[in-house]
Amino acid sequence: MLTRPSLRNRLLSAVFLAAVLVSVPMPAHAASKEIIELQTQVQQLLDMVQRLQSTIDTKFGALQNITQQTADNVTQMTATVNALQTKINAQNEAGGGRLDTVSGQVQSLNDSVDELKSRIAKLDKSIQDMQAQLQNIQTQPAGSAPAGQTGAPVNAPPDGSGSPSGTGPAPVAPAASQAPPLQETFQAGVRDYNAARYSVAGGEFQDVLRYYPLDDLAGSAEFYLGEIAYRQQDYAGAVKSYNAVLEGFSGSPKAPAAQLRKGLALMQMNKKDAGIHELRLLIQRHPQTPEAAQARTKLNGMGVRITAR
Repeated sequence: MLTRPSLRNRLLSAVFLAAVLVSVPMPAHAASKEIIELQTQVQQLLDMVQRLQSTIDTKFGALQNITQQTADNVTQMTATVNALQTKINAQNEAGGGRLDTVSGQVQSLNDSVDELKSRIAKLDKSIQDMQAQLQNIQTQPAGSAPAGQTGAPVNAPPDGSGSPSGTGPAPVAPAASQAPPLQETFQAGVRDYNAARYSVAGGEFQDVLRYYPLDDLAGSAEFYLGEIAYRQQDYAGAVKSYNAVLEGFSGSPKAPAAQLRKGLALMQMNKKDAGIHELRLLIQRHPQTPEAAQARTKLNGMGVRITAR
């Protein structure tokens, strides 16, 4: 394809050659009708070249204008896309912060519900114990002493001393257990956790695990230890505690929250695929929980399919 300068040069060369041929002096006898026609054709060719030159200049200018407009549009589109990407990133970061806040609020609410259920269960047990004691008292024969309150000790010596014959002092009852009260210790841990006194809260939750390892609150205490590690950016320690909840307390009400937080902690450790796997497991195992809804929101924000292919 000929470029604009080469096409112009060739046309000008042809016109110049024709003009030279016409301007060459000829004998008088050669001035004939053919020469006049040739001169006319050369003049027409010159006019056509001028018109063509004008058309080329006009179209080339229009082409340059279109090219400049296209470049401007591309620049504007690039700036718009960059601004949109920045806005999306900011929204995703803000959404992640709101997700953590909502997750913490839901967890606090679940803790309150768990604590209320535990209190109701203990109150119900106390009532049953009292009813059993009342029934025992009512069924005892009249005039009989309550159990454990007989008149004289077995094999009491004649001198009235309290020690059995042939023995030393009466055995002393074993000291009461030094274990801290379960409910008070757990509630104190939750209060210290909410007040960001993580070292104190961690010790209290460890006491729950040490003295009451089989109680339902032990699973909640393990979960809170994971939350403390997460807030201190010890994501590996957080995953370890969340795994302890999922493996040792799978029926705990904290299990969905533990799986959600485990997935988020894995993502913080740059283990994106493992984190996505945990969120998908959460949705599959506990589809109707608030934690599953948060997992769906997180995956959608990342542009990840909820169900693996």
